[in-house]
Amino acid sequence: MMNEERYLTFALGKGRLANKTLDLFEQIGITCEEMKDKDSRKLIFVNEELKLKFFLSKGPDVPTYVEYGAADIGVVGRDTILEENRNVYEVLDLGFGKCRMCVCGPASAKELLLHHERIRVASKYPNIAKDYFYNKKHQTVDIIKLNGSVELGPLVELSDVIVDIVETGSTLRENGLEVLEEVCPLSARMIVNPVSMQMEQERIKKLVNQIREKIVISA
Repeated sequence: MMNEERYLTFALGKGRLANKTLDLFEQIGITCEEMKDKDSRKLIFVNEELKLKFFLSKGPDVPTYVEYGAADIGVVGRDTILEENRNVYEVLDLGFGKCRMCVCGPASAKELLLHHERIRVASKYPNIAKDYFYNKKHQTVDIIKLNGSVELGPLVELSDVIVDIVETGSTLRENGLEVLEEVCPLSARMIVNPVSMQMEQERIKKLVNQIREKIVISA
């Protein structure tokens, strides 16, 4: 089969991320009319003309689809890429969905972070939390994984601090918590399957360059 026949498949994190990504794609002439039909029950959307396929998935699954080659390209938040730690290439910072991963807690917890005490850390992102405390701060901590409102951790004395995404910080303030340390900046990123990167290098590079130019112009 000739290379021309092969579809490039995109996995997009559901919600705001997917909408923003599709807006960006439209600016460089990549459209997928099928996806605009809100009532559609379809799971995979196709642009026959450009030989592209798109599907939406939960954020944490995007790097998995890309690692295993079920998708050539994925768009997902950097938090997910770091947490899932899959074998993928991160090729582009899309510049939207900007926020920060931070260590947060009551002001009184500042002391605990300074003296390398053994503390309890609640997070939806246990791998990011572990990497930060063990490898960057060299502090031994107990990490407790939560799936819901992590802010509850310190309020009910489950944990001393939390590691979570902070956009505006208003939820923290309302609950008497604050940002104590910044772990890393976050935004939406484009990731590529390593084999696809070799096999479809020209197509993928062209696409990445087109998007990069658009981002630079709009910045």
